[in-house]
Amino acid sequence: AAGALSEGLVAVMPDVPFLCHFSRAVGLTDREPYQELVRYLSVHRNARERTFATLSYFDGVSMARRASAPGLFSVALMDFTCPPSTVYAAFNAFAHETKRIVAYEFNDHEGGGAHQWTQQAAFLAELGIQ
Repeated sequence: AAGALSEGLVAVMPDVPFLCHFSRAVGLTDREPYQELVRYLSVHRNARERTFATLSYFDGVSMARRASAPGLFSVALMDFTCPPSTVYAAFNAFAHETKRIVAYEFNDHEGGGAHQWTQQAAFLAELGIQ
């Protein structure tokens, strides 16, 4: 959200971005808050379209479409809090032409940790930011 709504940023570096592509996430993980949506929709069966339309206002995919600064994403391929395909949805929607994603094949929601920090420092250096 900060990367989409703030002006003058030099870079955006979302690590395992959360709350992206809600409609996909509810079918992939049993983690909260997605299961809260499952519980709600199991009772309010006719509210699917309205629910996901409302959530789109702050979905990371919607926000990514407004990005105006270069972006470096990380994704953990064993992440059940932020399922990888939801992270890739935000990355693919990211509007700035300068973007990269680093995948951590054997990590859960902790992502790349300190290794990602070195990736971020290198990314900023490539952009000429000290």
